[in-house]
Order: sequence, then C-alpha cells, then structure tokens
Amino acid sequence: MNVMTKTMKATVFIEPGRIALEDKPIPDVGPNDALIRVTTTTICGTDVHILKGEYPVEKGLIIGHEPVGVIEKLGANVTGYEEGQRVIAGAICPSGYSNACLDGLYAQDGQSCRHGLKPMGGWRFGNTIDGTQAEYVRVPDAMANLAPVPDGLTDEQVLMCPDIMSTGFAGAESANIKIGDTVAVFAQGPIGLCATAGAKLKGATTIIGVDAVPERLEIAKRMGADHAVDFNKVDPVDEIMRITDGRGVDVAIEALGLQQTFESSLRVLKPGGTLSSLGVYSGDLTVPLDAFHAGLGDNKIVTSLCPGGKERMRRLMNVIAGGRLDLEPLVTHRFKLDDIVEAYDLFANQRDGVLKVAVTP
Repeated sequence: MNVMTKTMKATVFIEPGRIALEDKPIPDVGPNDALIRVTTTTICGTDVHILKGEYPVEKGLIIGHEPVGVIEKLGANVTGYEEGQRVIAGAICPSGYSNACLDGLYAQDGQSCRHGLKPMGGWRFGNTIDGTQAEYVRVPDAMANLAPVPDGLTDEQVLMCPDIMSTGFAGAESANIKIGDTVAVFAQGPIGLCATAGAKLKGATTIIGVDAVPERLEIAKRMGADHAVDFNKVDPVDEIMRITDGRGVDVAIEALGLQQTFESSLRVLKPGGTLSSLGVYSGDLTVPLDAFHAGLGDNKIVTSLCPGGKERMRRLMNVIAGGRLDLEPLVTHRFKLDDIVEAYDLFANQRDGVLKVAVTP
C-alpha cells in the first residue's frame, strides 16, 4: 500500500478485449464491511467472458471474485472477527437479510438487481462492486461472508473454495445425486473437475468424465472419475450409452456452457434423469425435440449459481481440512499481480496446460 497516496494496484476492465493494471483508491469501509488485504486470488472463466465483452460490466470496474486474504480493517458494526485474521469470502456475497436469503436462496440475494443489471443474483465482486484482483478489497456484509481459514491450510489449498469448488459441488448437489448413481460430467475444466469430485462425495459409484485434454482426463480420474472419455477420439454420447449398457446416466452435469455439451448432456440421460447445468452461456440455447423426448421424458433441467456466505465457505474448507479432497493440483501457474495481463493472456487462450492461476499481490 502506498501510505502517502492511499492507492493500490488493481486490475481494471477498460473495454472489451482490454484490461489493465491501474492505481485505484484503497476502498473505504462502511459500518457493516471489512477491508481485506488480498494475499492470493485467481482468474475465473467468467472473468474471461468479461474481458471479451460477452458479459457486461461498467468500464473502470476492478474485476475478480475469489479472495483469500487478511483482515486489514473492520467496520464499526462487525463483531466476531479481528484484524490480522486470515479469511476467505465467497464469490457470491449474500446480505443475510434479503428476501432471497430468508427464503434459503443465498446465491440469489438480489442485491445486484438494485443496480438494474443482469440476472446474476448475489454476485457482486467484480460485477456490481469492485472485485478481488487487487491489493485490497472491500467485503460487504462482512458478518455474513467472512470465513476464517483453519490453521494449517495454505492460501492455495482454499483458493478454489470461493467459486470453483462451490460451483462444481453445487452441480452435484442440485442434481440430487444418490448413492450408487451413474453420473456424466461434460468438460473437465476446474468447475467440471470439482463437479466430478462432488459427485463422488455425494455417493455416485460410476462417474464418467468427458474432455479432450489428456492431462485433464488424468486429473479427472484423481478427482473420482471411473471412466475418461476423450470426445476427439469417440462420440461421447455413443460411448456413454455403451458404458451404461444403453440405460443412460442418472445425472449429466454440463460444465462448459456450449450448445454442443448441453445437447449431449440431454442425450445421455435415462428417462427421469437430471441435467445439471453449470455453464455460463453467452448465446441462446436450443432444446432438440428428440433429445428432449418431446417434453415427455420426465427429465429435469436444473441450474446453479455458486453458493456463497460464510457457512458455505466453512463447510468447503472442512472438506479440504478433513482430507476428503485435494484441489492444489488445479493450480498450475503462478503470477504476481504486476503480471496480471500476462496471466489473462495465458488463461484466456488456455495455453501450457493451464487449469487455474494463483495471483499474488
């Protein structure tokens, strides 16, 4: 922090196709907020949608929504925390008191709706307020969102909790996976890998991971996949129907956000099966008549937005601390905040086997 000028380095959306590292004022905190000194953050696929102009945000906004850090300052009303404490906050920041929160829909807090923007529920960091790819970030409604990091866990061990792990797990949870289920997960990027891990934790006993990158398929097996299907070598629908003896899967999780994977997910479902959609779609989807069984297949299509809030974060960190899952292999590259533009170029173009990058101020 520049003590004299009270500024910080931050990653700013300039215009579609361009972000830049700029000096921005260190945020003030209101009575219910906390100021976090960011120690590690990362880049998400949604940030790439923002960079490309596929998802609109205001020019000049600090982007990023996955913070690990240390409490620098607490608002006057915030109790139960102390300065210097290591914490994370979810990508989705529920207020704790909105209609959606009181209805149990924490991801759909509705705060962003007050800004007249997009239907993205309680996603505020890097969407409707300044985000986390900076030296400091203001966490709103801190008592609903700050989760202390258990002793002994590193930044990189918990880096996936704010978004990727929470989103991937939500894909398995929303699908209501049962013990003994067969599950197909289309795309083994970071979210798909976490969905694969979540399906195993939920009790699925046959998990089929679909991708075309051999390294990702290998990691999928480590995360719980029993079968790895390379869609460059076989038709994934035919192969999944072969694996299931023509029965189809109980659950198909779509983790890429493309028409092709959405449609394939529909085609591998058993009658009465569930398609759990995690992809962020940047265009209209078409539901083919035959894949949808003309609406008579008793199928369900469910969507999930990354659950947030301190209790969700606590539970996810318990999974890590309890040794049930190791997500450190997902961090394949490391950058300083000064090199964030280079990190975006690598991540957006999926070079050098990148899965997730750790960015440290």
